[in-house]
Amino acid sequence: MVVSKMNKDAQMRAAINQKLIETGERERLKELLRAKLIECGWKDQLKAHCKEVIKEKGLEHVTVDDLVAEITPKGRGKKERKKKLFSLLIYVLK
Repeated sequence: MVVSKMNKDAQMRAAINQKLIETGERERLKELLRAKLIECGWKDQLKAHCKEVIKEKGLEHVTVDDLVAEITPKGRGKKERKKKLFSLLIYVLK
C-alpha cells in the first residue's frame, strides 16, 4: 500500500515536471525563485556563513564537502520561508 502511494507520488511529480518543462514554466519558476531568494538576502546570508566557517576552521582545513555539510541545514531554512515560497509557486501555477 505504501509503495503504491510512493509510486503514484513519483509518477505525479514526473508528470508535473514534464508539463512544466514542455510549457517553459519550469525555467520561469526557477528564475522567479532565484530572484526571490536573492531579494530576501538568502544568498548573501549563506555566503557570509561560508566565510565564517572558513575563518573559524582555516582555509587549509575546509573542503567543499565540509562547507556543503555546514551550510545545507541553514540553506534549507525556516519553515516560514518555505511556506511563503510554496504559496508563491502555487499562486504562479494557477
